[in-house]
Amino acid sequence: MDSAHGRMAPVSIYLDVDGVVNPFSPVGATDWGNEWTFADAGILEVAFAPEAVAELNNLASHPAARFVWLTTWERLAPEFLCPAIGLRGQDWPVLSSQGWDEGPEWWKLVALQKDLASVGSDRMIWVDDQLSAESDARSWAEYQQDRVLCISPDPRKGLTRKELAAVRAYLG
Repeated sequence: MDSAHGRMAPVSIYLDVDGVVNPFSPVGATDWGNEWTFADAGILEVAFAPEAVAELNNLASHPAARFVWLTTWERLAPEFLCPAIGLRGQDWPVLSSQGWDEGPEWWKLVALQKDLASVGSDRMIWVDDQLSAESDARSWAEYQQDRVLCISPDPRKGLTRKELAAVRAYLG
C-alpha cells in the first residue's frame, strides 16, 4: 500500500493470446464444463471460454491491475480479438517485438523487462503458454522471487479457473 497516495502500486499483468485466451485446437469441454465458443476475429477464428473472458474483464477492473498485451498478435489483439470475444482490453498497452526479435533472447522477455523498468511496477504476473519452455525467462522470474507470478497454461486448454484464481489472489 502506498500510504502517500492511499492506493496500491500497480501489478503489471502481461497477457499472451494464443494458448492462453485462444487455445490451440481445443478438445473436449472448457475448464468450466461448457462447449468452446468460436468467434471470427477478422483474421482468423478464435476459440475461447466466455467465463475466462468474463473473469479477465473482472480482474481488469481491480484497482491494482495493469494489463499489458504481450503477444505476437501485438496491435491485432485490442483491434480484432477484443471486439470478437468481448474482452475489454482495447486500451491496454501493447508491447511490440519491433527491434527485440533480432537478438538471441526471447523478445517477450526483453520487451517485458523494458516495460517494467519504465512503469516501475513492484510486482507482476506473466501469463504465457510458452513460459514453461523458455529457460531464460524462467531463470529471470525465479531470480525475482515473490515479485513475479508466472502462469503457463496448457495451450490446448487456455486459462483455467485455478490459474485465474491465482491471478486474483496475487493481486490481493
